[in-house]
Amino acid sequence: MVKVKEKPFAPDTIADADVAQKKPAKIRGMNKHESDKNDEKLYFMALGGLEHVGQNMYVYKYKGKYLVVDCGMGFLEEEIGAGDVQYCDTTWLEKRKKDVVGFVMTHGHEDHIGALKYVWPKFRKPIYCTRFPGEILAQTFRGCEIDFTPGKDIVIFDHHGATLKLDPFEVETFHVSHSVPEAQMLIIKTPAGKVLHTGDWTFNDDNPIEEPTDYARLREIGSDPKLLACMCDSTSASRQEAQTTEVQVRETLTEIMKNAPGRVLVTGYSRSIARMKMFTEAARAAGRVAAIKERSNPNPVPYVGLPEFREMGMDFGYLGRDEVYLHSDIKDLPAEKQAIFLTGSQGEQYAMLTRLCRGHVKEMKLQPTDTVLFSAIIIPGREQDVSYLYNKLARMGIKTHTIFDTDHLHASGHAGRPEFERFYDMVHPQVSVPMHGDYINEMLNGKMAMERGGAKHMMVVHNGEMIALADGEAPYIAETIETGFVVMEGETERSTDDPVYKTRKKIATNGAIFVTLPVDKRGFLKGTPEVSSAGIFETDDTGFMKRQIQIEITKAIDALTKAERKDRSNLIRAVQVASNKVVRASLGPDKKPQYSVHFVQK
Repeated sequence: MVKVKEKPFAPDTIADADVAQKKPAKIRGMNKHESDKNDEKLYFMALGGLEHVGQNMYVYKYKGKYLVVDCGMGFLEEEIGAGDVQYCDTTWLEKRKKDVVGFVMTHGHEDHIGALKYVWPKFRKPIYCTRFPGEILAQTFRGCEIDFTPGKDIVIFDHHGATLKLDPFEVETFHVSHSVPEAQMLIIKTPAGKVLHTGDWTFNDDNPIEEPTDYARLREIGSDPKLLACMCDSTSASRQEAQTTEVQVRETLTEIMKNAPGRVLVTGYSRSIARMKMFTEAARAAGRVAAIKERSNPNPVPYVGLPEFREMGMDFGYLGRDEVYLHSDIKDLPAEKQAIFLTGSQGEQYAMLTRLCRGHVKEMKLQPTDTVLFSAIIIPGREQDVSYLYNKLARMGIKTHTIFDTDHLHASGHAGRPEFERFYDMVHPQVSVPMHGDYINEMLNGKMAMERGGAKHMMVVHNGEMIALADGEAPYIAETIETGFVVMEGETERSTDDPVYKTRKKIATNGAIFVTLPVDKRGFLKGTPEVSSAGIFETDDTGFMKRQIQIEITKAIDALTKAERKDRSNLIRAVQVASNKVVRASLGPDKKPQYSVHFVQK
């Protein structure tokens, strides 16, 4: 157990006396509750993680101090011509970074820790986590060449439970089942009261690599009448059937492996060490040798992947050293003796299964006698990529098993209705704050909290809405913060509503026209305008549309008065109007190309 002690909860009476003798200073840009030392309310809000899955980043505030819980990535909701992921805009929090006491991580999934490599260097406040996410972060920071000090910047606490003193907050953690090791629920305590922050959770009691959820502590905190609120994961609240367990998955894998004619390839989440364990046990029971497919390129990479998670599993005692080999160690065995775990369950561009389907792996080729198992759900937004794999494998004559045709092939890390009923039989908050899930799942979560858990209030809110909490009082929204998401493109941070992305989408849909005007200093044309396009017409010298646009531009500019010509914005407007006249007549009234006008002084 690690205890990080700072100041005690007791107020500084001398400082309070000084404040009483002076008028409180005005803090521009901040609401009263941010500067009022007498405010006894506890505040909660999300920068990301409400009404959607991913980008989890939550902020608790008390007495002007801020505690951050999780800092994750998410998939882009629509294609904007950039990277695959986005994360929370922290501009508002950066203005208050001197009052941020630290970051506490609930577990090691990318949608909870993945954005720290971008966000943490802006704050450089301690990150508190268990050893599994701690090792992921340490390797990621080193790969990204982020300067940090182990033990000071990344503080590891006991995954069986710990107490962190981060004045004015005290955070108690305890173990909960999830699809990665060492997941934690948090009890966040202040003099204003305490809340339960679940992180991601389920009640998978048949997980051979870890102890079950700490039900004793959950019942104890859940039955406390002073429990102000429960901030609870909602991802799979609409699922009606009981949770599949990891042991059931093992039995399914074993049966398939026994009957498969050749190699068995299993694709799932890289950091699901329990699934890797079940895979190895199934392979052994079926008379096969388990291995992972390592990278084709042996050179170091600046990220953590399947080989590193295998090593972590062995280092932390979740996997035996002789349980799972590398593919290179077993490639010469007969095909019916091989079982291979590999990446690509979400159809990621550079994942191993995707590369195998495209024939881009020299040392390993797919065979018609192979059997491929997708031991994972499809993450929202990845449907098209996964469909490509399904269809490609089918065309190759390879038998596949998915969650759509095979029972108990995947055990979710998120609770469904049966687990929520058990949860709210134990947990009885004053206020329910559903989080992390689409709107309907948040509503179902909150409804169960009130009907089964006895919650008096339900707050289904948006990102950026700050909830004020006080014992025995109705919660309310005290402030609304402007929030958004950021895409990292190379070394450049852009918001998802950046004009650059808007222009890209417009060009992709409507095309673009590029015009060069040879003009003198008075704005008179001194030659024929040069016109080219992307996605509107072919850029040859004889095209009808190109000639018509040149003619209409010349007419439009010649029609301008001497005074109008002196303002180049009038020339640009004339180009757009003239070009639209031709384009819409040819391609339809809804076509709205992007225009770029350049001037050449003659």
